[in-house]
Amino acid sequence: MPSWNIHTAHVERLLRREGAARLGVSDVNAFLFGNFLPDVYVGYMVPVPAARLRDYSETHFADGGTIPTPDYRAFWERFVAGDGAAAAGPEHDLVLGAWAHLVCDCVYNMRTRSYIASIGVKPGDVTRKRKQRDFALFGRTFDISLRPRATPELIAACAAYPQYPVVEEDVREAVAVAGRIVDENHAGLIRSVPAYDLLTPELFSAASAEADETIIAGLCHQGL
Repeated sequence: MPSWNIHTAHVERLLRREGAARLGVSDVNAFLFGNFLPDVYVGYMVPVPAARLRDYSETHFADGGTIPTPDYRAFWERFVAGDGAAAAGPEHDLVLGAWAHLVCDCVYNMRTRSYIASIGVKPGDVTRKRKQRDFALFGRTFDISLRPRATPELIAACAAYPQYPVVEEDVREAVAVAGRIVDENHAGLIRSVPAYDLLTPELFSAASAEADETIIAGLCHQGL
């Protein structure tokens, strides 16, 4: 799965390429945090009480399996295009960010599934660990700088997130984690092509481009 440095890199690239206004984003901070939100309650990135953890299939609109693919189209229909869509503002931008997160996870995982099948590698725990090591290397190739801030507007938007509320304590924890990831990328930036174990530079390049184009198509045209 793409880690938060990869999600941050996508946000920074989209903002440079298209600008917030063309993407339909008025609150960049809320949009950025939305790109992390689906991971807040899955139990990996953010230390939250067990009682607030949610199943990955719920947070990501995903199928099962070792390399799940979120259904970002279903999320769009329910929370952006449907009755769950919010008016323009931080809550709406948070939802758009969460949708962009699901797009990235789906595109990268679908391409990973296809690639490992093409080379005869079977899914499983060993393959998962090899894949995640390669994603970790890829994530460290980005010189990212954008950090979310736990503003009153973001905290209110998270409390009103239409899929499930995200409480202030967890928003602040997630903001701190995202900030540390930026610091870690600065300290451990990889300036050359990493020596991947399982995946390839070409896969990452193609997945990155496809994710960007899919997000731009949805946000700039407000439809899929």
